[in-house]
Amino acid sequence: MGGTFVVYSDKPQLVLELIGFCTGAGRKAVALAFDAAVAEECAAKGADKVLFFNSGINLPEAYCQQVAEAITGEGAEGFIVGSTVRGREMAAKVAALLNWPLASDVSRVVAGGGELEIERLTYGGAVVQQEKVRLPAVVTVPPGKFEPSSKPKAGAEVVALSAEPDGRYTLLERTRIERQGADLANADKIVCAGMGFAKKEDLKLAFDLAAVLGAEVACTRSVAEERKWLPPDVYVGISGATVKPRLYLTLGVSGQVQHIVGARDSGLIVAVDVNENAPIFSAADYGIVGDLYEVVPTLIDALKNA
Repeated sequence: MGGTFVVYSDKPQLVLELIGFCTGAGRKAVALAFDAAVAEECAAKGADKVLFFNSGINLPEAYCQQVAEAITGEGAEGFIVGSTVRGREMAAKVAALLNWPLASDVSRVVAGGGELEIERLTYGGAVVQQEKVRLPAVVTVPPGKFEPSSKPKAGAEVVALSAEPDGRYTLLERTRIERQGADLANADKIVCAGMGFAKKEDLKLAFDLAAVLGAEVACTRSVAEERKWLPPDVYVGISGATVKPRLYLTLGVSGQVQHIVGARDSGLIVAVDVNENAPIFSAADYGIVGDLYEVVPTLIDALKNA
């Protein structure tokens, strides 16, 4: 096995994906955790070692100095962080403390020798930029880029660390935010509704098709933010959710690049749109040129009778 990567995310599923990346890259995975249950899960599902900050309060950004010291103590050549709001803040501060380069929101990363080959989207997703970053380095990775680790690793060590938080951080209050829409990050199949729907009530077609397929329903940004027909946490795109289902079926979605970048890693993309010149057909594996109001009921009937 090669060198060591330290991984962290405040999302348990995402940290397992980062452990999976380390395993695939032939690196030792040392996971950081601020929650005892997460620490045990990482130890049971592929981490070679877990550093558990037994802080008594889940405020990771108050421990950046200690995290930097832990990374140095492990002799790590990389700090791989889940690209969440909290993760990006920690990554930036730790990179500054270590004086390491930071590559943010990479869509692809391959570890080789003493460097990382990465891809990042630029110009609103219109351009894929390829770069090489010399190790040691800090990298942030969005969800859905790697298969989560699930392989048990016997004897994974959990080391409890006591640390004093940075006194400049104070937790004032906690607010529980309930998810309004589907859990797209873990969806196996997704039906995405676009601006081809004339009325909000017509979205029932998308939900009916999703029910037959056993799929979740997503939408484009315009449907969520302009028309406000669906909650904002279910729109797919460069500023929304990034998804990786086995099946991504779009209905009335034109397929602008800002949307496609959020779904480009789907296993199979199927598009239905009345405009034969819609950009979505360039990204789709299969396309149906037709009125969704005619096509979708026919698809539902065919699937029910299959």
